[in-house]
Amino acid sequence: MRADPKQQMGKAKAPEPVKLFTGIITNNLGLLEQAVDLLKKRFGPIDFESDIFDFDLTDYYQEEMGRNLKRQFLCFKKLVSIESGPDIKICANKLEEKFSAAKKRSINIDPGYISLGNLVLLTTKNFYHRIYLKRGIYAEVTLRFRGKTFEPFEWTYPDYKKPDCISFFNAVRADYLTSLRSQKC
Repeated sequence: MRADPKQQMGKAKAPEPVKLFTGIITNNLGLLEQAVDLLKKRFGPIDFESDIFDFDLTDYYQEEMGRNLKRQFLCFKKLVSIESGPDIKICANKLEEKFSAAKKRSINIDPGYISLGNLVLLTTKNFYHRIYLKRGIYAEVTLRFRGKTFEPFEWTYPDYKKPDCISFFNAVRADYLTSLRSQKC
């Protein structure tokens, strides 16, 4: 009797490279520029950047970083391996420390990646919807791609739910898909 092919054991394989991005929050545009320069030195050229917009849907960072916070998303041209995520987050944390004063951050740098199926943030904070990777770093699926667009979950941060942000990440994903297809030719 022949086995049903649907019931055969799956084989482990390396995931496709992913599109690295980072979200930056600060109220100091000069500091934002410095951080972007350092990120480009570490991760290479940027091929997508969002407009700088008000980070005003929560006051979560206000006590630590002050008022009039701004947010920008940057995407890097070079694709990265998913396995490099923890090292990337640790690098971002070191940059935050570099710009800290009196044990308070002046800038928040949150890296993540975009795959064909989701947008994942890298974090040091554990919660029920996060998976431990290594070196104290967790992964959170923040958006899923379904029905030709990214869509949020109940835990998705408010700014990631904004239509402009969803459109931005959809455009990045479309370019990422083109990059993957061109690599396979």
